[in-house]
Amino acid sequence: MKQKLFCFGLGYSARNLVRHLKQQDASWQFSGSSRRPSDDNVAVFDGLSPMINSGKRLADVTHMLISIPPQDKMGDPVLHHHGAEISKLKHLKWLGYLSTTGIYGDRGGDWICDRTPPAPTSLKGQQRLDAEQGWLKMFHGHKLPVHIFRLGSIYGPGRGHLVNLKAGKVRKIIKKGQYFSRIHVDDLTQVLVASMKSPRPGQSYNVVDDRPAPTPEVIDFICDLLGRPHLPPIDLDDAELSPMMKIFYSENKRVHNHRIKQELGVTLKYPTYREGFKALARKFPSPPDTASSNLHQRTGGGHRSSHR
Repeated sequence: MKQKLFCFGLGYSARNLVRHLKQQDASWQFSGSSRRPSDDNVAVFDGLSPMINSGKRLADVTHMLISIPPQDKMGDPVLHHHGAEISKLKHLKWLGYLSTTGIYGDRGGDWICDRTPPAPTSLKGQQRLDAEQGWLKMFHGHKLPVHIFRLGSIYGPGRGHLVNLKAGKVRKIIKKGQYFSRIHVDDLTQVLVASMKSPRPGQSYNVVDDRPAPTPEVIDFICDLLGRPHLPPIDLDDAELSPMMKIFYSENKRVHNHRIKQELGVTLKYPTYREGFKALARKFPSPPDTASSNLHQRTGGGHRSSHR
């Protein structure tokens, strides 16, 4: 039987995985969902109502990736609308749910690992944990091959601090002792592929690189790569933040990634932000431009609100 991947939420991470699998093995088949119609292989699923013709679309799926965040009242929309249907799929060998390190909450800058009990300190973090637990109930109750991936902030081509800096959409916000964990999208793909090859249903993985770092350190490093002056610092208390970014800065932890190495045998292509942004900067050889005049524009600085 051919291997077929269905992605609930064909976003940045899912599309990168699809591209990689296409390059590695032309026999793979792909389909998925999006909020908007695009082609016959992409179903419309906005999370508010069930996907049309889901039975036909999911019947022969062997692998499934879920990257749609939970909704406030409904919880996980895929589980809500299609959980019962997915539990009965006969050919499903692997299901990956993309969660966030936000389920660990605020740890005051301490290190946490894959075995650290979740302790969310925000509503968004609790919603993610609820979604994780919902899928794990499907594993325990229906033997569904569920795998949980707790992601740091994702960056890569076309996304993250480097492209935002060039667009003048980065501020260097200072909060003493604050750490964030990151992962290059290609290394996230590496982890997912390794898990597909060696499934461990019921397992969870922290998907981050080897070096949690303060965002100002990363921004200064990128400025040096681009030959630009460092941005002026802005104290956190003086920065106007969106509600999501307030949550982001309220949680401080350093995340270990032991399990992706020990169980899945992953060797990170970009073990720290330094290797990752050096590789990305080689694709942006232009000299400093006028974007520096817009450095005080508001931005998320390349962080995903749902994955951190």
